[in-house]
Amino acid sequence: MFPLLLFFFFLLLLGAGSNASTFGNPESESVAHGKVGGLVSSSPAKMSVTNHAVAVGGIGANWGSQSSHRLPPDTVVRMLRENRIQKVKLFDADYDTLRALRNSGIEVMVGIPNDMLASLASSEKAAERWVSENITHHLNNNNVIIRYVAVGNEPFLETYNGSFLRSTFPALRNVQQALIKAGHSNLIKVTCPLNADVYLSPNGLPSGGDFRANIHDFIIPIVKLLSDNGAPFTVNIYPFISLYSDSNFPVEYAFFDGNGTPVNDGGTTYYNMFDANHDTLVWALQKNGFANLPIIVGEIGWPTDGDRNANLLYAQRFNQGFMEHISGGKGTPMRPGPINAYLFSLIDEDEKSIQPGNFERHWGIFRYDGHPKYSLNLGTTNSGSLIPARNVAYLERKWCIMRPNARLDDPQVAPSVSYACALGDCTCLGYQTSCGNLDTRGNISYAFNSYYQKNNQLDEACRFNGLGTVTRADPSQGNCRFDIMILPFYSGAGRILGCIKQTLALVFGVTIFLLNNL
Repeated sequence: MFPLLLFFFFLLLLGAGSNASTFGNPESESVAHGKVGGLVSSSPAKMSVTNHAVAVGGIGANWGSQSSHRLPPDTVVRMLRENRIQKVKLFDADYDTLRALRNSGIEVMVGIPNDMLASLASSEKAAERWVSENITHHLNNNNVIIRYVAVGNEPFLETYNGSFLRSTFPALRNVQQALIKAGHSNLIKVTCPLNADVYLSPNGLPSGGDFRANIHDFIIPIVKLLSDNGAPFTVNIYPFISLYSDSNFPVEYAFFDGNGTPVNDGGTTYYNMFDANHDTLVWALQKNGFANLPIIVGEIGWPTDGDRNANLLYAQRFNQGFMEHISGGKGTPMRPGPINAYLFSLIDEDEKSIQPGNFERHWGIFRYDGHPKYSLNLGTTNSGSLIPARNVAYLERKWCIMRPNARLDDPQVAPSVSYACALGDCTCLGYQTSCGNLDTRGNISYAFNSYYQKNNQLDEACRFNGLGTVTRADPSQGNCRFDIMILPFYSGAGRILGCIKQTLALVFGVTIFLLNNL
């Protein structure tokens, strides 16, 4: 019984110690990236292009916070500005993040996590209080350029089993009313980021697009509210997920090179999945009486690790192709004109759920430390390349590896690796991943080092029943990097408290591990 109590206390401390400044689980979207790309491809009949522009101009980026060691918000904002990324989409309303965006000139979409929808749906006062604390305060005191409020994040994902079906619209309505009451509704628009699985096409062509029948009656009131208030429909489109989910998906159709087999929809030709998927939504809106509703692409990107198709080559090809595809303002066959889009994502996040796949922690165009992963020209800098974060502070140059004289058949190896991977990050170990070619001893060392770094290189984090040892010789091999973690960032008063909690969590974790292996 005692180990069980310790275990629950350990989990409590661990949860409180990381992301101390975040309320709830802002990116509960990551259960998710049960994201679907949608296989649909193609469509005819162009429609009117009036009233489609909603703050279009410049590329945006999603900035998440599910990291064990976040870059300081001020560092990230400087990086955004130096790369001239003009728009940012958040998954919460973290105070330090919004404060760092003050006077930055960067337009912001503030997020409301799904776990807050029920309370906002049930109380107009709660919505007014949220707007006052998270919108009005930052507009008046910090001069933050807030342009959108994202109410929920992919709340209609099929993997949620309808958990948010009945609370999403009332929450959206109450937040809209609160913005009106506060006098912000002309400047700030509500929206509700939805995954591309909210619509489909029975015949596989964009012209057959409509909203899913089982959520149709929940979607239409949302769309009408957006239309009535001059707000955009926000959709997340992921060609990678289509490729990940379907081994028969035509790989070339995911990219923008025009090498894929085109799809003809009544005379309109589609050369890539993005255009086809986007226009399936356009058809769905048109069929339901909202032909001119503005559309924002809330998330689009390609991960770089954790799966055989998640690699630097494909990610660079996809993201650069997308940038060039939208740069001329050509748009899609059904929606000519500029596309308002946010790349997913800005920075890797090592604490995202990997339930959908190990790639979840590797969507960033920047690594965890703000270093660019590959060459990407956003069309915003003179160099044509991404500019890294400046003045990043790292822990010491030392790593935890398997002791050279330790035996591979030691009975403690398996539980030690399991423990290290459960609380560290082993998503780079696997078939055709960046560290997929390590030998057994290398795999064990990688797991040990991940846990060691996430725990700030504390000596206790490299014990592993005598299997681990600290080295100052970089064990990285080829494309497989054994990372050194950056110094942890804790907001305000949480700085000291966070360090204490993390240390206690480590002590309790090690205690449990020892008790379970006595």
